[in-house]
Amino acid sequence: MAPRTLETATIDEDADIYEDKTVHAVYDAIASHFSSTRYKPWPVIAAFLSAPPTGWIGLDSGTGNGKYLPLPLDRPGDIWTIGLDRSRNLLTIARTAGKGEVIREVVWGNVLENGWRIGVFDYAISVATIHHLATQQRRMIAVQVRENGFCATLVYFSLPQRLLQAVSPDHGRILIYVWAIEQDELSKRKVLGEQEVLATTGKDVMVPWVLTIPATPGPIPSPGESENRPVYNRYYHMFAKGELAGLVVDAATSLGLQVSVKPDKTEQPLRGVEIVQDGWERSNYYVELRRWTILEAS
Repeated sequence: MAPRTLETATIDEDADIYEDKTVHAVYDAIASHFSSTRYKPWPVIAAFLSAPPTGWIGLDSGTGNGKYLPLPLDRPGDIWTIGLDRSRNLLTIARTAGKGEVIREVVWGNVLENGWRIGVFDYAISVATIHHLATQQRRMIAVQVRENGFCATLVYFSLPQRLLQAVSPDHGRILIYVWAIEQDELSKRKVLGEQEVLATTGKDVMVPWVLTIPATPGPIPSPGESENRPVYNRYYHMFAKGELAGLVVDAATSLGLQVSVKPDKTEQPLRGVEIVQDGWERSNYYVELRRWTILEAS
């Protein structure tokens, strides 16, 4: 079957409301069916989660059905990953992710909120989550407003900022995955139309999900129909080449972090982040980051 060209998304209302309808409500409705198709860890992510030493605690921001919470499978329980997600129905599945009777630790919440102490985690992953945030401003934004006659700056942190803040400033590791405009030959999706030129800022699209089992109980958005089967359209921002790395650099810079390899010598204390990997895998872009801190000039 030839890849299907995706419909362009039009965001014509408040981003919170738009995401509630085109992301959160959809995943609550399709949770069981969606989870049944998400069971095999991707190699780069599995390798990342096999590296932390025993005793490290991490965050899976946008955990979905929790398939990464049990990793690494060859060292069960050596590290502990806490899952965060907006879908209650997916979190119900995530609580028992993996084999055995282990109950996973999961938290219901928005990935843009800050429910953690700064630097509390040793590592963090965010897989297929950032691309559901409906505007560039929500992916990376600082907004200035006037309140009660005084000029105040309200900072709405992007998810990369939240991740950079969540991990240890000394050794924290981060891995982020997003869908790419450039889909591989196995993809069922075609992002660009015949006359479209590859953008440098990505593209907003609606990705259909055809439900083949009964919807999960709960608030359900109005679906379309495909051969008498419900179709739920999900909002995605498909990332262009270099866009994710650029977002990370902007997020780090806004937090006062130097983006570089940790220097051997410095004339002043420094905080920074290194981009360890910046790659593409199976229709996804990913970046791996490492936090570092130098407390004294050397």
